[in-house]
Amino acid sequence: MTLPDRMRVVEIREPGPSAVLVAGERGRPAPGPGEVLIRVAAAGVNRPDCLQRRGLYPPPPGASDIPGLEVAGIVAALGPGTAAHRVGDRVCALLTGGGYAQFCVAPAVQCLPVPAALSLVEAAVVPEAFFTVWTNVFERGRLAAGETLLVHGGASGIGTTAIQLAHALGSRVLATAGSADKAALCRKLGAERSINYHEEQFADVVRAHTGGRGVDVILDIVGGRYLEANLDTLATDGRLVVIGVLGGARGTLHLGQVLTRRLTITGSTLRARAVAEKGRIAAALAQHAWPLLERRAVAPVLQATFPLAEAARAHEILEANAAMGKLALIVDPAL
Repeated sequence: MTLPDRMRVVEIREPGPSAVLVAGERGRPAPGPGEVLIRVAAAGVNRPDCLQRRGLYPPPPGASDIPGLEVAGIVAALGPGTAAHRVGDRVCALLTGGGYAQFCVAPAVQCLPVPAALSLVEAAVVPEAFFTVWTNVFERGRLAAGETLLVHGGASGIGTTAIQLAHALGSRVLATAGSADKAALCRKLGAERSINYHEEQFADVVRAHTGGRGVDVILDIVGGRYLEANLDTLATDGRLVVIGVLGGARGTLHLGQVLTRRLTITGSTLRARAVAEKGRIAAALAQHAWPLLERRAVAPVLQATFPLAEAARAHEILEANAAMGKLALIVDPAL
């Protein structure tokens, strides 16, 4: 294919509200060793993009300052030493930045084939949530078949993914959500009990639902505000996995509970992790999650799409907590 020297992008003019996202033009990037160049069909929109736009989540050293942590599209060129992909392959990829653009580069090991059952637009909203859920719920949280998972923010992109994967792999799932519609979505995806946190205290509901036992793993995006209630909700040998601090980064910790009930508190971020680590997660997803995507036993929940130039609208919906599932930007409708 003929590759242009310039490309359309959406960039952050300065830290601030959604209006600072502006259309621009940049030189097309070139893939380095072990990288592929992707002609982007669509890009996922994620909360870290909003944090970066506000100046609260800067890209790691060497990463593109263009927002966008996941894309799907067509391999347009290969960097030196890249043998796992071919020009023309349909791929989705996890990025450290650069997704809101016509072209982006990604480490080859962070690229996965687009499942045949998914469109390119659907595939664009898979990587960030699936990488995050796999490494946190199934690796750090060690969730096993037959155990019970509580997912906070069950109607979010992360939440809808966690519910589906845990349910498909044989675990019981409970979820919190902020409206009746969001709670209904959680049940539709496999949660046996959904909890509207505006109407019920999740710790009370979980204890009643589990006969006082509690849950084995909690996936938490809230942080400090939920810390005490999360510990109260865990079963003996339970694991709390924190991946966000929307409710604050500090909370009160009752160490006696940790000791007597052998609790584990852990967490992680994804963006700054080494390429080799992300490649290992990609390989685990290819083995365990991709067969489920291939037959749509799990599938991304895509609420809405927007033209690339309307990225600000997507950010506004996400920041208003009005999204159910994922949002995507259509970059190249011809793909």
